[in-house]
Amino acid sequence: MPTGLPLSLSFGLEKSRGISINLKDYSISGINDIILDMNKNIIWLVIGVVVFGGIYFFSRGGNEGVNGEVAFETGILNPIDHIKGNASSTIVLMEYSDFQCPACRSYYPLVRQIMAEFGDRIVFVYRHFPLTSIHQNAEFTARASEAAAKQGKFWEMHDLLFEKQNEWAKVADLEPILVNYATLIGLNIEQFKLDWRSKEIKNLVSAQRIHAVKSGLQGTPTFFLAGKKINNPVSIDDFRAVIKKALE
Repeated sequence: MPTGLPLSLSFGLEKSRGISINLKDYSISGINDIILDMNKNIIWLVIGVVVFGGIYFFSRGGNEGVNGEVAFETGILNPIDHIKGNASSTIVLMEYSDFQCPACRSYYPLVRQIMAEFGDRIVFVYRHFPLTSIHQNAEFTARASEAAAKQGKFWEMHDLLFEKQNEWAKVADLEPILVNYATLIGLNIEQFKLDWRSKEIKNLVSAQRIHAVKSGLQGTPTFFLAGKKINNPVSIDDFRAVIKKALE
């Protein structure tokens, strides 16, 4: 019998060479020892599969669905979310937004003000919900923000896209403008172009849009606070009141 191999493997090799194993040559205790060793090998194999599977799952962040798609939930933080404020806060303000949406542009300064006042006590999350049927450049700008995120500049691109919305919203050839914005915030331009066109970023933006649709969201902006969908505040005072109530 070959040495240095698990017993079960050795049996297999010997059988493949035409060598038979006659259990009559072994005592009862010897047979029991063989069975015990085989059971131990099986147990260790099962343990190895479980441990490896666990390591693989958690190395992927534990946030993927059955088809490898990122699994998002409304009002609940995902490890890949872009956040501002107190990351350990249980009060999560989440916005589903579209960079080309005029209403989202109107709420942009309100959210900035809220985070300036309450950023030490709440966390803000931005998620993509590009309304591609009515906003021709919404998906492209969402991808631009994610390409900027690859270089640690998501929020810089986020702010610039809202502040300059009127400049790019109706433009047919958007790429030169986005490259200019990438230059303004100090990105590596060639890397930005590669990431902007990448399948990874296209899939991420698409996954967030599909998640929003499947969650029954019908427009932008849509806000969730502390896990619950809220009516869009009509003013900064209204927004403050909603936040203060959640903090009580």
